[in-house]
Amino acid sequence: DHQGLEHAGVQLVIDMEKILKILGDRFEAAEPRMRRANLSFITVPGSRAVEAVTWMRDHGEFTHLVMISCVDRIEDGVFELIYLLNDPVAYLDIGICVEIRRDGAVMESMHHLWAGVKVYQRELHEMFGIDFPGSPGVDEPMILEGWDDIPPMRRDFDTLEYVERTYYPREGRSTSDPATEMEERSYPLDAGVKRGIRDLTRSGYGETEKDRE
Repeated sequence: DHQGLEHAGVQLVIDMEKILKILGDRFEAAEPRMRRANLSFITVPGSRAVEAVTWMRDHGEFTHLVMISCVDRIEDGVFELIYLLNDPVAYLDIGICVEIRRDGAVMESMHHLWAGVKVYQRELHEMFGIDFPGSPGVDEPMILEGWDDIPPMRRDFDTLEYVERTYYPREGRSTSDPATEMEERSYPLDAGVKRGIRDLTRSGYGETEKDRE
């Protein structure tokens, strides 16, 4: 009922605030950014990130890693890594955010926490150029085999320039009537006779359309 939902919402806020306070007290986290009752983001120093995420998994009940994403904040000279964690019992999501320098970007690996982390880190290495020392297969290409340019998800990658330099221009498409096209291919003689009759009919048995051109 309505009162029950309202009580559940209040409980979510209480649970969320409790977790965020612990992160602030224990791991020097910055002021949290609450997006809704069950979703918040909080930034921790890079040196405390693995420790904070481990605590969230083992003691905070955030046992599910939803994803790892990256924001290229080129104006600030940093990449912002976001480890989105989920508590499947309390229905809470918290994004642990970490800022690392864009130049020579390196982040401590967390592949030992969840098996899927190595896949995310491999993708981030390929798309943004972030290194995760010790992460299995981090240097192996995922989809960019033979890539010889800067990582394509970085904001200083010029997509248009790359396309113009790499791919040759193609002629524009032409359109035709499917029935006429099939007739021309399958019955060229009949199609030629029909064209001749059509030209004569349209010209009043005088000049053809081709002659007038």
